[in-house]
Amino acid sequence: MSSCARGLLALPSPVILASSSPRRKALCEMLGIDVEVVPAMIDEDAPSSRAPRLMVEELAFRKASVVHQRYPDSIIVGADTTVVLDGQVLNKPQDAEHARTMLRTLSGRTHTVITGIAVLWRSMQLVDSRCTDITFRSLTDVEIDAYIATGSPFDKAGGYGIQDDCGATFVTDIHGCYYTVVGLPLELFYRMLRLISRLCR
Repeated sequence: MSSCARGLLALPSPVILASSSPRRKALCEMLGIDVEVVPAMIDEDAPSSRAPRLMVEELAFRKASVVHQRYPDSIIVGADTTVVLDGQVLNKPQDAEHARTMLRTLSGRTHTVITGIAVLWRSMQLVDSRCTDITFRSLTDVEIDAYIATGSPFDKAGGYGIQDDCGATFVTDIHGCYYTVVGLPLELFYRMLRLISRLCR
């Protein structure tokens, strides 16, 4: 743990990330938090009648809860991200044609990225989310096809990653937290961990 995080986050238990996302693991490590990765095996594609923000919070909580049952004394972190355009939820594309359709739909328009996060420790349950608005420039079919050929869109909500070399060049404007788009709103995550740290002192 970095010296800054070590001084501010005197965490009482090991931290487990209930996600296989390498991006979320990297963001935890950026804060100086050593995490063990234990992916939650749940159906993320099950239909939901909830509003998108409640949906991602629910999925984040379900991921964390599944792992919390196995590691009740650890701090468990669950997260889920989705993209919303005109009320339509865009999760991970199923194949290349699906990714192509998503990126063409997002081209030249503004969409919202929502990430829900759940932090569970013993009887404590902290659940919240953040929203960020992203505007794309108009994309050409050549650019879209080149990006799909990298394979990068297939594990990302909306079919793109803002941290990717191509994905980064699609974005003309961002309103909100950048890290929400990557998959873990760090300011919110830090405050959740800080609350646990303070309660244990």
